[in-house]
Amino acid sequence: MTEKVVLAYSGGLDTSVCIGWIAEQTGAEVIAVAVDVGQGGEDLEAIRRRALACGAVEAEVADARDEFATDYCVPALKANALYQDRYPLVSALSRPVIVKHLAAAAKKHGASTVAHGCTGKGNDQVRFEAGIASLAPDLKCIAPVRDYGMTRDEAIAFAEVNGLPVGTTKANPYSIDQNLWGKAVETGFLEDIWNGPVEDLYSYTQDPAAPREPDEVVITFTSGVPTALDGRPVTPLEAVLEMNRRAGEQGVGRIDLVEDRLVGIKSREVYEAPGAIALITAHQELENVTMERDLARFKKGVDRRWGELVYDGLWFSPLKRALDGFVDDANEHVSGDVRMTLHGGRAVVTGRRSGESLYDFNLATYDTGDVFDQTLAKGFIELFGLPSKIAAKRDLATPRQL
Repeated sequence: MTEKVVLAYSGGLDTSVCIGWIAEQTGAEVIAVAVDVGQGGEDLEAIRRRALACGAVEAEVADARDEFATDYCVPALKANALYQDRYPLVSALSRPVIVKHLAAAAKKHGASTVAHGCTGKGNDQVRFEAGIASLAPDLKCIAPVRDYGMTRDEAIAFAEVNGLPVGTTKANPYSIDQNLWGKAVETGFLEDIWNGPVEDLYSYTQDPAAPREPDEVVITFTSGVPTALDGRPVTPLEAVLEMNRRAGEQGVGRIDLVEDRLVGIKSREVYEAPGAIALITAHQELENVTMERDLARFKKGVDRRWGELVYDGLWFSPLKRALDGFVDDANEHVSGDVRMTLHGGRAVVTGRRSGESLYDFNLATYDTGDVFDQTLAKGFIELFGLPSKIAAKRDLATPRQL
């Protein structure tokens, strides 16, 4: 019986070339699996036909946009997930949903191996293989581009010699990954980190410097989930799509970052994530209004660790699963409205209101009606500073030895 390999297929250069490599090197039949997480551009049927034209014996496509928005983007939003405080995990979030579909396809077709088109320098190889190990530990994983050491120039030449129907050429050398949550661009002239990005790189956002009228939007959250825009009920998918459009029209969400990859090298990436940045900004502000101080302080560390785990490909890990429970519980009262102005590349919060707000006007005001008992402050400060005061007396009495 001929061995079967399930390939994570994007329709791009690397995965199209992988179909031929796998057939040549292993003699296995290749089943291509394409998962739509909101890449845009071509429809799924065109991608399916390309996989077959490149030599796949079967090709499956899955529309996972709702699943991706609800089960992956929403948890990231609840965790305010920004790797290195800036990158909203555009690519990292899509990998576990793709892994789930790969594992399901392998079981359906009786495949023993899952393949992907990642290089040995990137994070995605870890995300795919660690995910498969968690969901289907009996499956083997191969990465033809990495394992055979073919460079991008060689992959382009392979595609040209074999007449593969792919659009990447030597004149268009960028590596692009995109989905509902944003777009990532790397390689080419961007590898010189002194080179500035050019306007042609961007497609999710318009030039933030171009003159235009501001856009004001009111985002409604229910327990951390966006449920309405300007009073109109929306699903998570609809919320992301509309905020991508509206924030993108104002140039919001452009990120130029030299980031720390999991494999230990630094990499320059240019991202566009208009909806993600606008929604995270609004969600963070609503947390400020509704979340108790110590919980909010502790959650910032949890958010950072959550983002690192997802970036590192550990979506299905026990720690990530446990942190999900904390993040969900912490978001229980994060409900209300946030008003934002989108303009000039920025998403600026201008108003917030919530039936679960911890902001008390009568305690906060300095005007008539103030109910805060200021006489309590003196004793509070004495007790609050007492440990430091005692330590200071000791230190003054016992000079440090140099």
